[in-house]
Amino acid sequence: MMRVLVTGATGFIGRHALEPLARRGFEVHAVRHSAPPAAEGVRWHRADLLDRCALGSLMRAVRPSHLLHLAWYAVPRDYRTSPENLRWRRAGMELLEEFACAGGRRAVLAGTCFEYDLGRGLCAEDATPLAPATVYAACKNALSEAALQFARRAGLSLAWARIFYLYGPHEPPTRLVPSVILSLMRGERARCTHGLQVRDFLHVEDVASALAALLASPVEGAVNIGSGEPVTIRDMVGRIADQMGAGDRVDFGAIEPAATDAPVVFAATARLRDEVGFRPRWPLADGLASTIRWWQQHPEARDA
Repeated sequence: MMRVLVTGATGFIGRHALEPLARRGFEVHAVRHSAPPAAEGVRWHRADLLDRCALGSLMRAVRPSHLLHLAWYAVPRDYRTSPENLRWRRAGMELLEEFACAGGRRAVLAGTCFEYDLGRGLCAEDATPLAPATVYAACKNALSEAALQFARRAGLSLAWARIFYLYGPHEPPTRLVPSVILSLMRGERARCTHGLQVRDFLHVEDVASALAALLASPVEGAVNIGSGEPVTIRDMVGRIADQMGAGDRVDFGAIEPAATDAPVVFAATARLRDEVGFRPRWPLADGLASTIRWWQQHPEARDA
């Protein structure tokens, strides 16, 4: 029996990961801190992941063979700089240790593309240097190094998923894609930077499916989770506006980009494609159209 424990299961990515895990034959157990999303067959648990005793009790109760660890401090306004990142780095190692003690065999932990030296443009797992420039990225990278070392000593199979840019249903409304959609829905003008930054966007359902595929595979070490298809912010925003019939209501250059904003960031996806065997399902145009419809149909999420 493959039994997976999913942390962060009510979050932006986690809620989308439950179904693809079940399709792959996992008995899915999920940790929640808020009302759980509708998900057939999922067994829900409440636990404080920052409490070592609670982690031990959770692992002994579930006895998972697999772990998908997505939980982290993710408040949009300050997640890059918050000292909460230090607590979650420590909790990540405690979670992995308790997982191993309970007989766990295979784990995938969520990292970030921000661990890379983003001045390099194309980010490849075994070639691009790591140079985390925020507390968030540094703590993710520190957890990666410690987790991979621990896994080798403990006989665990472990992959570290470096997730690039994503969009889709349930995204925090202040982030780029929903902020543009919501401004245009309200009849306002969408204010943006110059939009010349190149990024790598993947629909959140594809991100979640990629993580499920990675967990079910034997692939170890760092694996990029991205589309591998660079696109400018200007193109992304323009596609949204055109699909909403509001191509004349976008103000590029109205906001100054951050001084640390890298001009080009996109993923090398050979490991994800060739070793894991994953292919995205959502073309960008279809993914944006689906996301626009979701925001139009869920007014309650606009003030989340």
